[in-house]
Amino acid sequence: QVRLVESGGGLVQAGGSLRLSCAASVSGSIFSINALGWDRQAPGKQRELVATISSGGSTNYADSVKGRFTISRDNTKNTVYLQMNSLKPEDTAVYYCTAAQGFTKTWGQGTQVTVSS
Repeated sequence: QVRLVESGGGLVQAGGSLRLSCAASVSGSIFSINALGWDRQAPGKQRELVATISSGGSTNYADSVKGRFTISRDNTKNTVYLQMNSLKPEDTAVYYCTAAQGFTKTWGQGTQVTVSS
């Protein structure tokens, strides 16, 4: 099983930056996690993928955040980060850390990001 704990959300003005962190703990090998990432869910909308990073470091981003968000991971700390720059009001959402193990996906409890105009 994987446990994910997010931190770093908050309120920021449009154009500002935030950095989200997620610490992953696993009962078993950390290498059983194929990819870590972030999803988000805005009010009244479906949850959507924001970014992922594989165990080998390959990254994938939603078109809406490309060029503004950067995902990274520190394997020594089992932690994944999401650096969010040039934030827009439409980025307002609950951001969830994710971990993929085979066909299983686990989400953290979520952290609120609010971008004011």
